Amino acid sequence: MKWNNILHTVIFLSLAGPGIVGNILIFVRHVYTSALGTEKKPVDLILTHLAFSNMIIICTTGIRDIATVFYFRNFLGDIGCKVVVYLARMARGLSICTTCLLSVVQAVIISPRTILWTKLKPQTPWQVLPYVLLFWIFNALTSSNLLYYITAGGGLNRSGVAEYIGYCYMLPSRNIIKWLFLSLMTLRDVIFQSLMGWSSGSMALRLYKHHKQVLYLHSSRLENNSPPEIRATWSVLILMSCFLFFYWVDFILSFHTGFTVAHNSLSLNIKTFLELGYAGFSPYVLISRDVRVPNVLHVH
Repeated sequence: MKWNNILHTVIFLSLAGPGIVGNILIFVRHVYTSALGTEKKPVDLILTHLAFSNMIIICTTGIRDIATVFYFRNFLGDIGCKVVVYLARMARGLSICTTCLLSVVQAVIISPRTILWTKLKPQTPWQVLPYVLLFWIFNALTSSNLLYYITAGGGLNRSGVAEYIGYCYMLPSRNIIKWLFLSLMTLRDVIFQSLMGWSSGSMALRLYKHHKQVLYLHSSRLENNSPPEIRATWSVLILMSCFLFFYWVDFILSFHTGFTVAHNSLSLNIKTFLELGYAGFSPYVLISRDVRVPNVLHVH
């Protein structure tokens, strides 16, 4: 195995292992709360779905990397390539949509108690479920072109065929198909990131006002004695910052490599880190600010 492959494997394992464990903890904790808890909150369903989406991203990236790093040329095949690449693309879209939904719901929760905001505030997980189902349908359709145009490339004349990842290749498509799906993905990212920006700004403003109101009472103990809603808002804002960082750095790198056709080992290792970064780090942002998560391990 080459040194760059060893480095690639180390990066993957250092992110995938803890990432799977962290997302399983978040998943189990919120499934338990939703199923057996006395108070069922909409946020529990959102966080369960986010953890599930992150696990799909980590697992599909892992299968892809195993096939690439260890030269398992026949490991995936046509069907395997289609399924892995399709699930990875769809899970990425689900992650964007779910993170946005979490941010918007949290912004509504801490908003002023007016008639309008009270009507918009979800009271049960059932009010959030239609949005989650809509995300699945939309992202399944947005990524559906991959089921036709992705191939393992065995016996394929690769001149003019763009390599997608590892041993999976993207067949050329008509311009109308290419621009249709690219426009749908761009529209999705613009809409949901705009909503993230609005909700983040709204939450930051509310936190600032809260800080000004209670600073003279709590002094240095403000953070520890703040209400659960405020602590949850800080968690969502940190989660949002992580998401935007990994998303935009990955976008810039992909844009650069797409135009320069530079697929060197360094850029591939950085891209793997960025693809797994949010999925691997996000559960620990939630765990670090929610002391109840480890208690799942003691539930019988």
